[in-house]
Amino acid sequence: MESAQNPQADRGGNGHNGKFRRGIYILPSLFTVGTLVCGYFAILASFRGSELAMAGAAPTVSGGVFDSAAKAIGLAILFDGFDGRIARMMNSSSNFGREFDSLADIIAFGVAPAILAFAWGVRGVLDAPAGPDQMLRKLAWVITFAFVICGAARLARFNIDSVKPVTDRRFFIGLPIPAGAGVIAAVVHWHKDILSSAPAAFTWLGVVAALSFLMVSRLRYYSFKTIDLRRRRPYIVIILLGVAVWAIWAFSEPALFTIALVYALSGIVLRVVSRVRPHPPAPKKVHVA
Repeated sequence: MESAQNPQADRGGNGHNGKFRRGIYILPSLFTVGTLVCGYFAILASFRGSELAMAGAAPTVSGGVFDSAAKAIGLAILFDGFDGRIARMMNSSSNFGREFDSLADIIAFGVAPAILAFAWGVRGVLDAPAGPDQMLRKLAWVITFAFVICGAARLARFNIDSVKPVTDRRFFIGLPIPAGAGVIAAVVHWHKDILSSAPAAFTWLGVVAALSFLMVSRLRYYSFKTIDLRRRRPYIVIILLGVAVWAIWAFSEPALFTIALVYALSGIVLRVVSRVRPHPPAPKKVHVA
């Protein structure tokens, strides 16, 4: 996971006396297992939705199964955020937790959304009676695999950067893999019905390719890791949080789609603002006689 696991702490790693500690802390690891279970469920649901769509099931039936896969990825993102924060609060982070987290993430946020993107956005066009030629099929294989490998590279780079002594905790470098998976899940949750036209499928592959590029880019994204939940806040913050939670609950399709899209584009906006914003003038040199 990209928000937790400090490898210099001790959760199943090296003990204070140089001895290997064989146990792990259960609570943070349970959330990581939850992430893994959600990813596995999303993969199975994507296969099932594709089978139903190809068998001629009603769009509401197959779309509901794809929506379940998207919701599972969203729930995995929630688990992924909790396990790191709990590990830090319990001072129970470690090398084991970081590696276990990364393995779970590549399943839940790499493989699962790539399969969902292919099954929901491309498979219906490939199996149509008047479907396009092999170009779309090959392009879909390449782009969905690119999403997986770019996500894996993003996780590897994060793990390397996290052990550096000096890092800016305010920002991630590159789009975090849970956010990339969140965009795919949010689009499927919003639209639900499987795509059935070649132009829509090509456009969808363009979106997946863009997400792959953003994950391995050098764009900065806010990490929100510096937010201290234990500090006192104005009561208006609680009101705004309550309204946001209610909006997500009552209007989950447009709300989650907007949140995922805005965050994915925020790195580009930050880069443009940093280029346009004038740099502060250099201090004037004072000559001493």
